[in-house]
Amino acid sequence: MTEPAAAHTAAHVRYVLRLGDTSLILGQRLGEWIGHGPALEEDLGLANLALDFIGQARLLLTYAGELEGRGRDEDALAFLREAPEYANLTLVEQPNGDFACTIVRQWLVDSWQLQLYQALAGSADARLAAIAEKALKETRYHYRFSSGWLVRLGDGTEESRRRTQQALEELWRFTGELFAPDAIDAQMHAAGIAPELAGLRPAWSEAIDADLRAAGLARPADPSYRWQGKQGVHTEELSHLLAEMQHLPRAYPGARW
Repeated sequence: MTEPAAAHTAAHVRYVLRLGDTSLILGQRLGEWIGHGPALEEDLGLANLALDFIGQARLLLTYAGELEGRGRDEDALAFLREAPEYANLTLVEQPNGDFACTIVRQWLVDSWQLQLYQALAGSADARLAAIAEKALKETRYHYRFSSGWLVRLGDGTEESRRRTQQALEELWRFTGELFAPDAIDAQMHAAGIAPELAGLRPAWSEAIDADLRAAGLARPADPSYRWQGKQGVHTEELSHLLAEMQHLPRAYPGARW
């Protein structure tokens, strides 16, 4: 039986929103480092990463709004939704913590997005494929930045290694969601729009293990619980982040510079 077009479109919208929301929230988190980096070079580096993610979010949220057909543009989707309406991965909404924590979170996301965008560049959705191809160029740089710092911190002082391993133990529990497919993932894979998530895991895992060996860090045990941020079930951290990010647009609706 052929799936109704409306159901397919709804899944398509939700899938693109997941990608856009993940980039948006991570970009917002990285932006919190501006002016607080451990050194000027790293301050600028994190700011540039934040800009890349916000740029990706703009492309993806604009496309999601067009697919949805309800007249919501990138700003409406970014600033006028409540936390349960967001579909970002739970990992990216976690607080920055110290520099090691931010690097570990970034490295885990970069490693995953590198595999995802490589696959999405061949998507049957030409618009999404073009966005993925552009994002892939940025993601390669992001991964070099985060993996390089992971090795420097893990293979550095006793203190830096301890903090990095601690961050890895804390954030690893969110990685199960990266490869946990649901009905939307299955629909998009069947339509040739998205890759099969399980198929991305071996290359991701291999890269993760290689980086951990270089950094002298131990891989934690795989989590038994899979978070459901992409289904709108979030930690309380997202509400705190949105309260700050959405304050001005909500306080002054329709305002323009």
